[in-house]
Amino acid sequence: MTTGSVSLAKAMWCGFRGKCPNCGEGHMFGRFLKVAGSCDHCGEELFHQRADDFPAYLVMVVVGHLVVPAILAVETAYAPPVWLQLAAWLPVTLFASLALLQPTKGAIVGLQWQIGMHGFEAGKLRREARELAPVLVKADSRAA
Repeated sequence: MTTGSVSLAKAMWCGFRGKCPNCGEGHMFGRFLKVAGSCDHCGEELFHQRADDFPAYLVMVVVGHLVVPAILAVETAYAPPVWLQLAAWLPVTLFASLALLQPTKGAIVGLQWQIGMHGFEAGKLRREARELAPVLVKADSRAA
């Protein structure tokens, strides 16, 4: 398990890579988009996540903002037939969407884990208590 606090950026990066936001070692996903119940390395509970449709919306926004200008640029510069545009851009859109979906969901779960959303608040409180315990012990020893 981690001994220090995990920053929001690190938790989201670990999630983006499909790793546990707590330890950065275990696998977050059991299947393509199915988040594992707990980390197979540190045991951190991950089943609390409620990403719902948010990752899909983010993927649509990102892929749309990349593909649509490219389609318009090709159409303006070359004016290819519609069938060629469809044959080229539909697979690009599909593969880009599928490639970004799991990493985006992982990043959202990392975000929820780090800020203590939904059922993750109990784990966040435990992590904060572990971080404060050495500080409190030092304060008690100085007071005595």
